[in-house]
Amino acid sequence: MEFNVKKLASDAGVFFSRAMQFTEEKLGQAEKTELDAHFENLLARADCTKNWTEKILRQTEVLLQPNPSARVEEFLYEKLDRKVPSRVTNGELLAQYMTEAANDFGPGTPYGKTLIKVGETQRRLGAAEREFIRSASINFLTPLRNFLEGDWRTISKERRILQNRRLDLDACKARLKKAKAAEAKAAAEHELRLTQTEFDRQAEVTRLLLEGISSTHVNHLRCLHEFVESQTNYYAQCYQFMLDLQKQLGRFSGTFVGNTESASPAAAASPPAVAAATLPAVPTIPVVPTIVGVPNTVAEGVLNPNEVKPPASGTRRARVLYDYEAADSTELALLADEMITVYSLPGMDPDWLIGERGNQKGKVPVTYLELLS
Repeated sequence: MEFNVKKLASDAGVFFSRAMQFTEEKLGQAEKTELDAHFENLLARADCTKNWTEKILRQTEVLLQPNPSARVEEFLYEKLDRKVPSRVTNGELLAQYMTEAANDFGPGTPYGKTLIKVGETQRRLGAAEREFIRSASINFLTPLRNFLEGDWRTISKERRILQNRRLDLDACKARLKKAKAAEAKAAAEHELRLTQTEFDRQAEVTRLLLEGISSTHVNHLRCLHEFVESQTNYYAQCYQFMLDLQKQLGRFSGTFVGNTESASPAAAASPPAVAAATLPAVPTIPVVPTIVGVPNTVAEGVLNPNEVKPPASGTRRARVLYDYEAADSTELALLADEMITVYSLPGMDPDWLIGERGNQKGKVPVTYLELLS
């Protein structure tokens, strides 16, 4: 018990000495040992890394999970070291509602069919979002958290120790200046040498940790590349899913007018119809009417590019949006940003047009074109 009391008294004395030294420095009544410029730059760089890592981490969490309640729940599960329960994405929930609605309206009706197709695409989008969140959490968020909860805590701890060693050193310097007797001066000099050694050792330890921030930047750079790759793959999947859905819905464009005959006059004059009638006309590619007695080769699925003749009117210019590789001899290969002439033929799939480029002609997909007036 006597040892503990002595240790407690010693610790209290050291704490009081540091407090006095710190207070006098703030009041300008005591000298302060300054760190060299390189060390100060390392400290500033470390603080900057910590601050921006925190901001990037928090905002990435918001990007991946906009719901604040869900983020708090995930944080609590993480702190309790328990597995976060699987959560349905918004896309998957929308897909579920659309499928249930289609079953109620009738899966064989035009609306029901479309709901099922759109719902399936939403389900695929939700699954892609789930995979993106999982990948980003593992490859990007986890390394950032590990830095803040591991390396940065170690750096902060050693910096606090260095601060205490500096206060001890400056307090010893102050006592040496105040010492008058030779015996008191000798004791103060001995204590100063010890505290100087401890300060130098701690400064070296802290400096090595601060220089390790460069390795942290390299690691975070690699993680950032992986995050961008995951995000690129996610958006590429979303684009492809929506492109496929657009093509599927184009095949059913004629089914949306199936109930026009039964529509009442009041419905025909509904506000949306009136508003649509007042909008400026959008140029379209007219379909050449079928001539009696002339075989409809396009409707039969046989297209000989050399026999196709452009209509007298109705051709338009179009800019190619993306590269397209022809599947067979009836199609025309496209290069992004080139200009071609396009027109429609009777009986053609609405997703396709006839494209001409010089002496070359063939079918081209509408989704790859920007039609110009």
